[in-house]
Amino acid sequence: MSDQRDPAPYDALLLLSFGGPEGPDDVVPFLENVTRGRGIPTERLKEVGQHYFLFGGVSPINDQNRALLDALRKDFAQAGLNLPVYWGNRNWAPYLTDTLREMVTDGRRHIAVLTTSAYASYSGCRQYRENLADALSTLEAEGLPLPRVDKLRHYFNHPGFVEPMADGVLAALADLDESVRAGAHLAFTTHSIPDSAADSSGPVAEHGDGGAYVKEHLDVARVIVDRVREATGIEYPWRLVYQSRSGAPHIPWLEPDICEHLEELHGAGVPAVVMAPIGFVSDHMEVLYDLDTEATAKAAELGLPVRRSATVGDDPRFAAAVRGLVLERAATERGAIVERCALGALGASHDLCPIGCCPARADRPAAAGADSPYA
Repeated sequence: MSDQRDPAPYDALLLLSFGGPEGPDDVVPFLENVTRGRGIPTERLKEVGQHYFLFGGVSPINDQNRALLDALRKDFAQAGLNLPVYWGNRNWAPYLTDTLREMVTDGRRHIAVLTTSAYASYSGCRQYRENLADALSTLEAEGLPLPRVDKLRHYFNHPGFVEPMADGVLAALADLDESVRAGAHLAFTTHSIPDSAADSSGPVAEHGDGGAYVKEHLDVARVIVDRVREATGIEYPWRLVYQSRSGAPHIPWLEPDICEHLEELHGAGVPAVVMAPIGFVSDHMEVLYDLDTEATAKAAELGLPVRRSATVGDDPRFAAAVRGLVLERAATERGAIVERCALGALGASHDLCPIGCCPARADRPAAAGADSPYA
């Protein structure tokens, strides 16, 4: 097998995601998993779950992960990459621990891990590494052999992630009426997180002033704006804004909120807006409710034309990018020097999260990093 198709030392890929309910009876148990240890009453969880009940109690994320699994397996097979792909979730079936147990039973011993979060942050990276450590601890207690797990690098600026989003923005602009299209503004959205979590995201050298989380999103937005200008000849005004805040009101979170931003743009006479959810891999609940429902309703109330651009989802270019990330990391593990694909000004991210990167809220072990207790 040529180096271009050699996944060694990896013998499997694990798609690691958040999970979501697949029916009304799942909603509260799912939210109990998400909020475990915070002491949130069931009645409050039922209130929070109204977003899911509006859509029959079903989150789209699991079906979207199934579609991505199919895309990855198809891409791997067409490229001659013999690497099985498994799927595990943090908060709902198939649970991560069960999937890792299955992988070990199948004889997998060196696993590459792709998370459905492209950027550096505690919840988007470190917490997944903590989940991996918890799962490995359970397998260890059961007397099972422990696999080595290596999390693939952040892919926020990989061409296979950015270029489908840029095409989505162009398609959303083209869908606006010609009378408002040239004056439209671009609102790049991502999940709001506490200021403190943003400031401490990424390696220690990048902490402060939004940390790596904000820097990475801004870099992606600039690349997309440049691509849009090249395609249309127009330098569209833009801003990075936030959505899906869920924390206590007295704790500062990243702002402005997308709905507040729409109000501000309308007040300034902006004729139309394209909402581009660059912080999300697929159209899961935060996109479906917070943008397609809530923000779109706010725009309708204002009389402001809006369009929402597509997320990457199971785009074949993203599947090919994942294959590239696996082969890149595999070659690096074998000691080869490889070209690392990245757009924008920040360059390719690190393979191994350094100590102090996206620090934990509590003292918990995390796998697949420089501070991992599991070699």
